[in-house]
Amino acid sequence: MHVLPQLRKLEEKYADILTVIGVHSAKFTSEKSSENVREAVRRYGIGHPVVNDAEFEIWQSYAARAWPTLMFIDPAAKVIGRHEGEFPVDALDEVIAGMIEEHEPSGLFKRGKLDLQPETNVDSVLSYPGKVTADAERELLVISDSNNHRLIVTDLEGKVEGVIGNGESPLTTGDLSGVYESLEFDQPLFDNPQGVVIDGDTLYVADAGTHTIVKVSMVAGTAETIAGNGEQSLYRHKGGSALKVPLNSPYDLSLNDGSLYIAMAGFHQLWSMDLTAQEVAPFAGDGGEDIVDDLKDSARLAQPYGIEVSNNAVFFIDSETSSLRVSAIADEGRVVTLVGKGLFDFGDYDGVGKEALFQHPQGLAVSKDTIYIADSYNNKIKSVAIGSLQVKTVAGSGKSGDMNGFTTIAQFNEPAGVAVAGDRIYVADTNNHKIKIIELDSGEVYPLELTGL
Repeated sequence: MHVLPQLRKLEEKYADILTVIGVHSAKFTSEKSSENVREAVRRYGIGHPVVNDAEFEIWQSYAARAWPTLMFIDPAAKVIGRHEGEFPVDALDEVIAGMIEEHEPSGLFKRGKLDLQPETNVDSVLSYPGKVTADAERELLVISDSNNHRLIVTDLEGKVEGVIGNGESPLTTGDLSGVYESLEFDQPLFDNPQGVVIDGDTLYVADAGTHTIVKVSMVAGTAETIAGNGEQSLYRHKGGSALKVPLNSPYDLSLNDGSLYIAMAGFHQLWSMDLTAQEVAPFAGDGGEDIVDDLKDSARLAQPYGIEVSNNAVFFIDSETSSLRVSAIADEGRVVTLVGKGLFDFGDYDGVGKEALFQHPQGLAVSKDTIYIADSYNNKIKSVAIGSLQVKTVAGSGKSGDMNGFTTIAQFNEPAGVAVAGDRIYVADTNNHKIKIIELDSGEVYPLELTGL
């Protein structure tokens, strides 16, 4: 999914001659479902045909070895090239332009756009909410209404207190003035906002679509970018001045002692930002995609989507390894895996430590001695006891759906975010376009009703 913005630029430039066909060869069991693939097409606004290659037939016929793999096919249906991994759009642009120049004289090109019927989104107040953040002391919720490109601020009962962003993406018009300017709440501010940190009257937002970190002043009613230059970096970076360093898909944030800790999914790393010095740098992970426990600089991560600092430790979710991991804050600290085994080890099993299995979890929240996990592809919310590493299912039958009621029968659809306030867990039930509440005392699960929007 991290290459889609780059690919979209090429689809728009060569709309009358370039045909893109996506082939989805699922790694996770949940991704084999055609309905789940259709949901992903809607969520990411994919405008080209997508084939569900659930049994890896197309993958094998083209001898694919990595996600993503690009195959270049000429007008005579001959494979003339391939590329594995993410790509710089300028280099790929040159390749496509060269292919067009070479094959135009053949007369085989049939220019014109394909007549496609795009998938339509459901009519709902929220659209694929990715994260939810709670401040129990201030009785405040911040909902990342991700596909509506805005934040919604409510009290703990769902009464809307403010909307940040006008629902439009700055990428639609190509207007990235917000990277350097202070913008009002009723302007285009975000594209796919994810994790949020509440710090008094200030919010820090991981805006995955613009690859930036945005600072929001609730008092002034303004937002400005404090990290990232609006470009997606496809290469690992050593860091530097926050507004000059390109980032890659920041998905979640946590604040501790004047530093923001960033789950940088696209780099397969954790990063940190010194808010005083206004500098960013890698914090853990060497950038290789894997699950390797080692000193922070040598450890390997795989798409960290959730992060939270607690008790001088950085807990994070590694989605592609279906793992819960932790890193010490100290420079000489190590990365240690608490739950998880490997890139292709996943499932749904409650046990102790590495006996337990998740399936592509995406969010976490730490509350006292417990970590709550959004076990996304298992459609469950799970807990991990920090001391014993006992993993238990808190809510969710495991079946994808939208059912309220007691925790054992409740259904979610790819929940991606969790937050805790008192005896409640708030869940970003992403594909159901809802925030749901789990009452830990009674075991009831029900949707948060938004009022005043």
